[in-house]
Order: sequence, then C-alpha cells, then structure tokens
Amino acid sequence: MEENSKHKKRKKLTSFNIIIGIILFLIIGVCLYGFSVYKSVANTLNSTHEPLNNEVSKNRDLKIDFSKQDSISILLLGIDERKSDRGRSDSLILLTVNPKDKSAKMVSIPRDTRTEIAGQGKEDKINHAYSFGGVDTTVETVEDFLDVPIDFYIELNMESFKDIINALGGVKVNNALDFTYEGKHFPKGQIQIKGTDALKYSRMRSEDPRGDLGRQDRQRLIIQAVINKGASIKSLANYSDFLDVIGENVTTNLTFNDMKNIQANYKAARHDIQQVQIDGKGTEIKGDYYYIVPQSERTELSTMLKEHLNVN
Repeated sequence: MEENSKHKKRKKLTSFNIIIGIILFLIIGVCLYGFSVYKSVANTLNSTHEPLNNEVSKNRDLKIDFSKQDSISILLLGIDERKSDRGRSDSLILLTVNPKDKSAKMVSIPRDTRTEIAGQGKEDKINHAYSFGGVDTTVETVEDFLDVPIDFYIELNMESFKDIINALGGVKVNNALDFTYEGKHFPKGQIQIKGTDALKYSRMRSEDPRGDLGRQDRQRLIIQAVINKGASIKSLANYSDFLDVIGENVTTNLTFNDMKNIQANYKAARHDIQQVQIDGKGTEIKGDYYYIVPQSERTELSTMLKEHLNVN
C-alpha cells in the first residue's frame, strides 16, 4: 500500500512540475505583441490576482524591489479541489529566483511532511495546512518549516493540466530513449506531444536504465520546452483558449505589473533551474503515514535558500 501511495504521489508531482513550466512561461518567458493580445493577457492575469493577508513576509524587512533585482521566492501549490471542503495542496514546490547570478531553485516539499501547522498549535501533514486556512495558512506554514520568506504564491487547480498543455498546442522535445508507456510509443528523436501523452512521457520510470534520474530528465525537457515555446506568444494560434484556462484555474498574489517586471529583470534565470529534493524518512504514527524531515536537513535547506535569496 505504501508503494502504491508513493506511485500516486509521483504522478501528481509530475503533472504539477509540467504545469509549473507553463506558469513560468507566463511569468518569465512571454513576449507580448499587439494591443489586443496585450489587453487580453492583462485582463486574464489581473483576474487571477488575490493578495495574501500579509503581503510582506514576516521573514523580510522590506518589500521586494524588482528594479533592484531583489531575489524572490514563489510558493507553487497544486490544489485538489473537493465538493465537500476547501481541498488540500497535493503538490507544494518552493521556487527561488536569483536574477543576479541568473539561477533558480525548485524545492519539492513532500505532501506528507510532518510539521507544525501555522495558527493551529499542532503538528500535521503539511498539505493539510490548506484545509485549515487556505493559501495564507499554507504560506505561513512553509515559511516556518524552512525558515525563509515567501514573497509570492501561485495556486493551480490540478484538474486543469490537460486543458492547459493542450491549449498551448503541445510541445516538442528531443527524446533520447525509445520506449512505450501505457499504450503510447515514444520513438527516439524530436517528437511533438500534447497533454495526456506529455504526462505519460514524464511518468515512465521502470523501463529507463537510469530509473528516476531519467524520468526527472524527461520532466525537465517538458518544462524547458514549454518555457521556450513561451518565448513568443505568436506561436500560440489559440492563445485565447489558453488564457481562458489560466483565468479559470490559476490564483496568485502577483499582479500583472509584477509579472512584467519579472519578465524584464528575471527571465535569464530560466536557463539554470536546479531541482532540490528534501531528504527524510517515511513512518507511521497512529496508523497515518508521515514523511519525517530531520532538523539537520531543514537547517541545511534553510541556509542554502537564504543564501540564494540573499537574506539573513
């Protein structure tokens, strides 16, 4: 059962990683053209704006100054919406961007990580923070867990994956391994793939000689292809469909002006994105599975991220 649970988590994380690439395209890859397109993008992205209760992180002294190329952090949440309640954050990734050294780091936070939930006075799985208090509680909980500031968030409805990548018209990747997965054949060489097939391409692990390392490489190929395609929105013949999907499934405290500033001053960081895993150990506590991260690991991660963000 534990292995099946981990397999499901890997699939959800794969979907989310690809969606991250799409959102990064919007923020640091898009080159707008024509007033009508500009206005459509502006209207869509302004409609996704929803500020946090505390817009300046408690772990920062001053508000971000984009003109000075301050390093920034963005918490990416993939939300599993439910009819009966607010839902839970099935995927959490902290993205830090340092424009001065032109680099970015992606820290994947396991959803079952046991930590204290902000404002609740008890420990629980980190993804339960969303069910307690939405984005604000999740942001504060992750800030406490890693002891770093979180400047912005992007919340995504996980059900939107297929629609988003299909609205992009798919992406091209240079496939290094000939394989078949879940009935789909992926030959060597440059291939064009869309939503469902892109997910299959990124999921396969057992037939890859490099195992999970090979799978991660394919994920990065998808992400990079999406970001590169976003270098010109002219390539999106159905950009209006794409914007509709974004408007219906994305929420963020980034304003359209914020995104333009990031596009202007931070886009070089997209060429050097390092994926960071959090080391820990799974265990059962009173019949529930938790991922336990040692304090030494948290301290090491915090030090690395603070250095990348240029904060004390």
